[in-house]
Amino acid sequence: MQPAVAAQEAVRELVLPKPAIRTNPDEKRSQLVRVPTWMWLDAAMWKPVSKTVKVPGVTVTATAVPQRVRWGMGDGRTVVCEGAGTPYDAAKYSAEAASPDCGHLYRRSSAAEPGEAYQVSAAVIWDVTWHGGGEEGVVPGQETAAQVPLKVAEAQALVVP
Repeated sequence: MQPAVAAQEAVRELVLPKPAIRTNPDEKRSQLVRVPTWMWLDAAMWKPVSKTVKVPGVTVTATAVPQRVRWGMGDGRTVVCEGAGTPYDAAKYSAEAASPDCGHLYRRSSAAEPGEAYQVSAAVIWDVTWHGGGEEGVVPGQETAAQVPLKVAEAQALVVP
């Protein structure tokens, strides 16, 4: 069997984890208009994944490495983050602080009616390489994705004398 054919099989057998989306404020709570939203993925899934295939005459290993995340924010904007993002830590950051590497600022509420939410998606782009049988190559276009509903509310203050 040709190494490139075995590599295709190894890539098909790779089990790439689905992203676990995290935000601050927490994705189960409402975000606020004009308050930074932090986004990151669970660090447990942000690691290389390999699969080795042995067929008569050749052994090929395919390795996928997560590179970046393409976030669809649900409001028509896209954010691309290099890496998984920084988890929010209340002991280190204030609630108004912007994420150092992966965040978004909503400009409008998601609710035309109560209960509506933006559908936020995160697509992890993986670089996949393979080697074996004295050959090597790259397999482009590997992605895993997930989405969550994210409510964005608008807070208003009334100043009275």
